[in-house]
Amino acid sequence: MQYEILGDNLPVVVCHLENGETINCESGAMSWMTPNMEMETSGGGMGKVFGRMFSGETLFQNHYTAKRGPGMIAFSSSFPGSIRAVEITPDHPVVVQKKGYLASEPGVDLSIFFQKKASAGLFGGEGFIMQKLSGRGLAFVEIDGSAVEYDLRAGEQLVVDTGYVAMMDASCSMEIVGVKGVKNALLGGEGLFNTIVTGPGRVTLQTMPINNFAATIAALIPKGN
Repeated sequence: MQYEILGDNLPVVVCHLENGETINCESGAMSWMTPNMEMETSGGGMGKVFGRMFSGETLFQNHYTAKRGPGMIAFSSSFPGSIRAVEITPDHPVVVQKKGYLASEPGVDLSIFFQKKASAGLFGGEGFIMQKLSGRGLAFVEIDGSAVEYDLRAGEQLVVDTGYVAMMDASCSMEIVGVKGVKNALLGGEGLFNTIVTGPGRVTLQTMPINNFAATIAALIPKGN
């Protein structure tokens, strides 16, 4: 499979498949394709269906296969930002934000990923439930806004406002903690929780989480009487 990522802050990944090649995606992710791309929908078992439901994805996946010759299919980002191509191997699984998965080759397995401290995660918003991409193959991931990457050494930490973590190597660990001090939490304007990412591994942050953007727009909409 060959691919190209086009567009600026409203990107699309265009995939060129050889005859018989297949690519998987979430239901409704396809933007355009050649007529010889054939679709098959499946859930992959009840466990995977419920896992996708909890991680914010659609319950079923679509599998597109090029038939009767080479085919082309495109997947667009659902929000202004960027699309990253990530090579997944058994030695390099990654964890992505919920709804961050866009498409992948068939060898990539999508599963649910929980934080270690569920009690903190239940109140930590976007950082609680994420997705793990494992197996082998190429995957495409959506980033809200621009992507900023850091390579953390073993034990090195980064404190991130919850919701800004777009993707990290599975070798990294993540913990959601409350902001210290009642006054800081209530008056500081930074929310009640932060995310601590600990290396080793690469962490990809996003500059415009969709929830923050939505909250900013909602605050500007006049309230009705």
